[in-house]
Amino acid sequence: MLRVRDLQVAYGDARALFGVSFDVPAGSVTTVLGANGAGKSSLAAAIGGVVPPSAGTVEFDGHDVTGVPSHQMSRMGVSFVPESRNIFPHLTVRDNLRAQIRFTVPRSDRGAALERAMDLFPVLRERSRQNAGTLSGGEQQMLSLARVLAAPPKLLIADEMSLGLAPKMVDLVFESLQRIRDEGVTVLLIEQFVERALGFADEAVILRHGLVGWQGHAREAGTELLAEYLGGESASTL
Repeated sequence: MLRVRDLQVAYGDARALFGVSFDVPAGSVTTVLGANGAGKSSLAAAIGGVVPPSAGTVEFDGHDVTGVPSHQMSRMGVSFVPESRNIFPHLTVRDNLRAQIRFTVPRSDRGAALERAMDLFPVLRERSRQNAGTLSGGEQQMLSLARVLAAPPKLLIADEMSLGLAPKMVDLVFESLQRIRDEGVTVLLIEQFVERALGFADEAVILRHGLVGWQGHAREAGTELLAEYLGGESASTL
């Protein structure tokens, strides 16, 4: 499904990734962990077409998509949910969904896509006439997810969706991700809550200083390993 090889990202003279390689099998969940500044969000942005890589390759479904911009990636079935909530706060929930659907779904399928989004997240149907900016943090993240999932993707890249949320809202985010997983969507999950991420994922990749420090089955990432690569952050985010 997704194949990343020697991926490098630089912002001017500052390098964020120094050559990252890993695979994400179809239908699986892979979580990317790492301390602050390890390069997690840069990796997500480079794969999702938001930031152009300076070197390396990204293959999706057997096609080289290195540097393909995010709007084209979306049409190919790759949905990217960034760390910042990707919503229009002064539009209603329904209009937020319609705005996204208009650009990603053929006209004849737009009604069904809107209903799909509401079915995935029933609370959004209840709040459909409410301005998005008045939703709770967790509900805003649901709306952000619903916007990209109205047309079912093949691959979801979720970057720090639980950042800054209360524990109850984190639960809602992971419940939403579980529903998406149950539909067979492949997920690349960048996450700060280490224990939740490892319990949810099939595979794990741990970044350190822009490089892959460890990768393997999520259940094999034990306490000592996490302490080695994440240091004090592993304790605070478990």
